[in-house]
Amino acid sequence: MGAGKTTVGRAVARRLGRPFFDSDHEIEARTGARIPVIFELEGEAGFREREAQVIDELTAREDIVLATGGGAVLRPENRAALKERGFVVYLRANPHDLWLRTRRDKNRPLLQTEDPKARLEALYEVRDPLYREIADFVIETGRPSVNGLVNMVLMQLDMAGVIRTPARPGRVSDNG
Repeated sequence: MGAGKTTVGRAVARRLGRPFFDSDHEIEARTGARIPVIFELEGEAGFREREAQVIDELTAREDIVLATGGGAVLRPENRAALKERGFVVYLRANPHDLWLRTRRDKNRPLLQTEDPKARLEALYEVRDPLYREIADFVIETGRPSVNGLVNMVLMQLDMAGVIRTPARPGRVSDNG
């Protein structure tokens, strides 16, 4: 939550010329309701059911870039679908940085508490090992620009053979 999955994912998709999907946005489009409203009406369990269905459908597609909601890794079926059907990039940020990025965002139901920073720390403790379990690689988000993060993701995908980046003019390449 707040690591930059949507922003970086959208930019990676644009650079690769692939369709981009955000599972939270897809849920909102299908239901006609914002995530906080879904949480209010159906609770977290209802939202997670919708999320699992969307992730199952989206991971069945090929050649897309998918950003999931921060809690998607909580369900074993989501972790399995992501790991088995795609290449998983974990954009890792420490809880303090996440708090700085999300502290004014009212569209994050899990952070609407007396102490959102403590909540982020608790979520991180549970989620970080699950992200690491399925990640093909981890990128520390720290302070790099979006463009820097996108370049890191693309470099890792290229080195893993997931994509083939075109040769730059004046550069010798066997994959252009």
